[in-house]
Amino acid sequence: MSARLSPVVFLMFALTGLCRADQPDILFADFEGDDYGNWKTTGTAFGSAPAKGTLPGQMHVGGFKGKGLVNSFLGGDDALGTLTSPEFKVERKHISFLIGGGGYPGKTCVNLVVEGKVVRTVTGPNTKAGGSEELAPTAWDVTDLAGKMARIVIVDEAKGGWGHINADHFVFTDKKPAVPAPLVTKEKALTLEKRYLHLPTKTSQPEGKKQRVSLIVDGKTVRDFDMELSDKPEWFAHLDVTAWKGQKVTLRAVNLPEDSKALDAVTQADEIWGTDALYREPLRPQLHFSPRRGWTNDPNGMVFADGEYHLFFQHNPYGWHWGNMHWGHAVSKDLVRWEELPIALYPPKFDDMAFSGSAVVDKANTSGWKKGDNELLVAAFTSTGRGECIAYSNDRGRTWTEYEGNPVVKHAGRDPRLLWDSVSKTWIMAVYDEKDRKQWIVFHTSPDLKKWTEQSRIDGFFECPDIFELPVDGDATKRKWVLTAANSDYMIGSFDGKSFTPETAKLKGHRGRGFYAAQTFSHDPKGRVVQMGWFQLATPGMSFNQAMTIPLELKLVGTKDGPRLSWTPVKELEQLRAKTHSFGPMELKVGEDSLKGIKGELLEVRAEIEPGEAAEVKFVVRGLTVVYDTKKQEIVVSGQRAPAPLREGKQRLTIIADRVGFEIFADDGLTYVPFAFTPKADDQSVSLTVVGGSAKSVAVDVHELKSIWKK
Repeated sequence: MSARLSPVVFLMFALTGLCRADQPDILFADFEGDDYGNWKTTGTAFGSAPAKGTLPGQMHVGGFKGKGLVNSFLGGDDALGTLTSPEFKVERKHISFLIGGGGYPGKTCVNLVVEGKVVRTVTGPNTKAGGSEELAPTAWDVTDLAGKMARIVIVDEAKGGWGHINADHFVFTDKKPAVPAPLVTKEKALTLEKRYLHLPTKTSQPEGKKQRVSLIVDGKTVRDFDMELSDKPEWFAHLDVTAWKGQKVTLRAVNLPEDSKALDAVTQADEIWGTDALYREPLRPQLHFSPRRGWTNDPNGMVFADGEYHLFFQHNPYGWHWGNMHWGHAVSKDLVRWEELPIALYPPKFDDMAFSGSAVVDKANTSGWKKGDNELLVAAFTSTGRGECIAYSNDRGRTWTEYEGNPVVKHAGRDPRLLWDSVSKTWIMAVYDEKDRKQWIVFHTSPDLKKWTEQSRIDGFFECPDIFELPVDGDATKRKWVLTAANSDYMIGSFDGKSFTPETAKLKGHRGRGFYAAQTFSHDPKGRVVQMGWFQLATPGMSFNQAMTIPLELKLVGTKDGPRLSWTPVKELEQLRAKTHSFGPMELKVGEDSLKGIKGELLEVRAEIEPGEAAEVKFVVRGLTVVYDTKKQEIVVSGQRAPAPLREGKQRLTIIADRVGFEIFADDGLTYVPFAFTPKADDQSVSLTVVGGSAKSVAVDVHELKSIWKK
């Protein structure tokens, strides 16, 4: 049935005295037609006809019936409007329907209007950070409205974020619908006496329903996020409330089940939850940085200053899944052992998240923000509700102040990368842009980090840009610029401070899987270009999720095809070597395991091989098979192939093995294969065999490694 009322329905409304118990259900509207029929629209949010499922650019929509539904994403998240039904007489005890979309009271909702007043209302159940477009059943008991004339009004008056509403399948019925328990708003008043609030949550697969949680101080919302509060928590997220210690506050949760006791489980503590097991969890990476709790993805703001390497990162402190993007923060003096610090940048408001960016030292104080003796750190980040923004710190990144003129660049893009051009004495911002539905890297310049001027753009790269200069084969007189982005593909060329001129086609970056959004450190004290990437290592059942790669030194190496990028572990990681098994030159024979008996959980295997007559040289490290195919001159990691030519008749190979995640380097680092892999905990074996003939190992070293979390 379409949204247009049938003559039969009109007749039933015209008749009186029909409202008896257990009368047949009336399907009022199911939006299967080519238009809205007798329903009236205002504004642009709802278009001129029902949507047919998921719309372009929208997450998958589920839970509706048939092929059509009301979906105000038709007009985009910023479009506004209403959709109003014909007037009808209330002649059944209940009105049931399906609802999805934004959870904004009064703004993304379905209202029942009688005599010009809203007598029933319900919001959508979702938020952007919740990441769901599922329609859920709901119903109103309208027994007390029997005989009254009413209208249904579907409302979209919210801009941005999750600013739309979905609805479908309105039914008038005498039967009490089977719907989930009502969702309500609950509050908890408390006086802050400790550093953290512990919030009960769980690791859901897939994600469960989330609640919007707000911390309110003196009537002002100071923290606003969503998370899955649970009556049966598997772990506790921590909310740092140091800034309001001693004050009376209110913790509010929207869309909690009516019978939920989750807020009763909120406690205070001076330590985060579970410190006794921290960094010793079964799936905790021991060679790769990961946050204490919650989700992480892109590395951000990587910079060296005042004797510390700063690693900022995209972080959801309140859940195992993506969302609530903050800038987490960790520091290291040696690129090996990391100390996680309090969150650096919070989202300024709900659904305005602090997306990726970069950081630099403003050594000449071009911005005028420097105070005190510490180096002036300046960060650029994407505010999803505003644009590209600047913040600065005079206390070694421990606290940050936003520039009052934010945003400094406003466009359809994200992920600003800052660098200082010593030739033109100007700041450069390389930033991803989506102008004209194309994917660009755009270059802006500024004398002071405040006022920015667009200079040029180059297409073909997608998000998280980075640009840096390297010598070819270490020769400082032969330097080239490298432009890269999220998937690590890159171009080599020249850069004059305003425009990048490519000298190559786009070249393939990493050859593995689970590596994304890598960035390089600004101001490395040794003059190196050091990169870390998001290592997509899922850790089901843990209270943390995802990690960073090990720090990688990048170089430009001359090849027969011209200079190419190489990736190698930074030398500082050698300090993790606890025990070494070294083998000098030896013949590798078919049927023999040259490393028999060697075991270890955390391993670094380095080998230099002359393939000889062998068709394959095969390492198996904790269950992961790494083969060198001598005929095709390819490295094969668990079936995934990548080119790895011999150099001077030899193949030099490095394998880094963690509890979760391996990183493999071949052809002196010209082939880099990050590989998300979780070995069986009890498989700590290492083997080296050959197939099809003998080979020669020039040297093989197997290093058993210490954890980065142990001093």
